[in-house]
Amino acid sequence: MNSSWLSTAIARIEADFQRSADTHLIPLPIPYFTALGIDFYLKDESTHPTGSLKHRLARSLFLYALCNGWITAQSTIVEASSGSTAVSEAYFARLLGLPFVAVMPRSTSPEKVAQIEFHGGRCHWVDSAAEVYEAARSIAMTTNGHYMDQFTYAERATDWRGNNNIAQSMFHQMERERHPIPRWIVVGAGTGGTSATIGRFVRYQRHATGVCVVDPEGSVFSAYHHSGDTTLCGPGSRIEGIGRPRVEASFVRNVVDRMVEVANVDSIAAMRLLNVKLGRRVGPSTGTNLVGMVTLAQEMAARGETGSILSLLCDAGERYLPSYYNDDWVNTQIGDCSQAQLALMATLEGIPA
Repeated sequence: MNSSWLSTAIARIEADFQRSADTHLIPLPIPYFTALGIDFYLKDESTHPTGSLKHRLARSLFLYALCNGWITAQSTIVEASSGSTAVSEAYFARLLGLPFVAVMPRSTSPEKVAQIEFHGGRCHWVDSAAEVYEAARSIAMTTNGHYMDQFTYAERATDWRGNNNIAQSMFHQMERERHPIPRWIVVGAGTGGTSATIGRFVRYQRHATGVCVVDPEGSVFSAYHHSGDTTLCGPGSRIEGIGRPRVEASFVRNVVDRMVEVANVDSIAAMRLLNVKLGRRVGPSTGTNLVGMVTLAQEMAARGETGSILSLLCDAGERYLPSYYNDDWVNTQIGDCSQAQLALMATLEGIPA
């Protein structure tokens, strides 16, 4: 490998990181639970240059591949993703002057395609989500490129011991809060890289913090966490960015303390409530996170416990205006969420079911 090109490539990624401030930790006031001594926080990952939590993953995957000698100045970067990871990887590929191909189902929304193409990537279509893995490998082979394979490498690409990973940032930002060591950190899992990083960091630092993964309807991660059966298959998630129809190598079940299964209507109801409470749109996976936070807060309150619960604002809701914020689309694809929204509002106000 050309050591000069490698040095320049890493320097460009590090300079890009240096230009970016850390993402904010936002308190989420819920008076009923605040009075009980339970505080909610969301780390706002939507402020990354590519607008989502996956910006962190893409940066780590590029640095990991570069330092392993897998990417050269002639490489075509290939990924199996129709979502935020592809958008973020397209950004970093363009930063290094490399072509990028996202392998995705034909059903992918035009909005996501436009974002990938905006950052200089191109899209390769397959008929079903199950075909993306082999198609990505094949394209990488025929182009003499590199298949990033987020679902394998996400859990190992980030240094979980420190180096400004998301967990280290969270704990640093919590230092002056009422309950500085969180009782729970709640995240979703698409690859499992974030839950692995946080779970390992918590153990390494010996914090009394539990890691909870919220799993949307249709995903197999919760069943896998319970059984350890790697052959599980399911229909897949309707909540974009989290949940999977198969067990992915990067989901490390042993660093996850708790799983909470979340119905789709509850995810959308929570997304809509957050829209009102924050005065801004959030994505559906952030709604899933809120359902998990509320579930844990209810359990803590029942036991008379106090503490803080942290989660992620994964991405902005504007990219979902034609889908999750469109009533007709939601009614057709997800179902009527009105009763779920009323039930969640009552819970947040401390009204018994």
